Amino acid sequence: MKRYILILTALLWANIGWGQKGQLQGKITGLDEGTMIILSEVAGNKLQPRDTVVADSKGHYSFTLDNANPSLYLIGVALPQVQAVHAMMLPKEKATMDMEFVKSLNCLKVTAVKGSANATMYKEFNNINIASITEQKKIDDEYVLPSTTDERKEELARLFMEQQVLLKQQVRNLIQSHPKELMSAFLVTFFENEFSTYAELYELVRDGLIGEYPNNDFVKHLVSKIASSLGPGFMAPEIAMKDPDGKERKLSDLKGQVVLIDFWASWCKPCRAENPNVVKLYNKYHAKGFEIFSVSMDQRRDDWVKAIMADHLDWPNHVSDLRGWTSSGGAAYGVSSIPHTVLVDRQGRIIAKNLRGEELSNKLREIFGF
Repeated sequence: MKRYILILTALLWANIGWGQKGQLQGKITGLDEGTMIILSEVAGNKLQPRDTVVADSKGHYSFTLDNANPSLYLIGVALPQVQAVHAMMLPKEKATMDMEFVKSLNCLKVTAVKGSANATMYKEFNNINIASITEQKKIDDEYVLPSTTDERKEELARLFMEQQVLLKQQVRNLIQSHPKELMSAFLVTFFENEFSTYAELYELVRDGLIGEYPNNDFVKHLVSKIASSLGPGFMAPEIAMKDPDGKERKLSDLKGQVVLIDFWASWCKPCRAENPNVVKLYNKYHAKGFEIFSVSMDQRRDDWVKAIMADHLDWPNHVSDLRGWTSSGGAAYGVSSIPHTVLVDRQGRIIAKNLRGEELSNKLREIFGF
């Protein structure tokens, strides 16, 4: 009897373990029976092979996933230079992705999706991309024909450029419609080489995902990309952190005011030396619409609070997550040293960075007129 109880317990635990795993399954039509279907995981800049299955006569595949965090997978086939597809899978998520092998284009086309909002979004991107590839192939095929005149080649070149513009517009519209889907953090890298043109799109996706997925590699890449490029004219990234009393304070709540974001810490001697000047400027311009949003890089609450009181930093917007150099607020602005300041206008756009002392006084005099 004891033996049967042990077997039953083992089966129960096996079922629980299975229930905690995810699954990615479906079929790929157009493949020869016996074609190998390959699952890889995108890990940083590398592809890590995870599993393989051999397609049956209907191209069925099924992969069990054991990802503790959202992961980006690549589904490919063991055929020369076939363009694979991506799947962003959440932990324990079960999804179906049906595909078609388009031999003429040597790529996989997603035809149906169930169980995943991210996969549904990718299906739309995949179809947009394949439609564009199809049109470009038609243009290329005609361009190289011996009968194609120089005049027609000029027209085809123009049509090719128009197709590129249309593709970018469609991808941009797709991402703008789904800023809170994690797939957007991957798809926005479609514009990586044109960041200055699409910076606002990066910001939209960052703001949509940073709250739920702050530690996701793709989201951290967006944060880093934006932070390293932040300059005058860019929208100031949101900071939402708690004050010493545990109340959440948001930078966006100060929109309509001129705001100095001041990254500092109780242990930072140059920060403490600059504080009397900051206090003086706050007292001078606060009534005219000047606010200070102080982000502490401290790790100990007591040290933080004592420094606020000792330096008479009497404004209410003091925030910190007490994570030191790993502060989420500091990460959003690419802060690697302090003191670090960012001056923001009434619309939430960055005016200047790292103004202190006389430079900060002169800039505020220029803004407020006295």
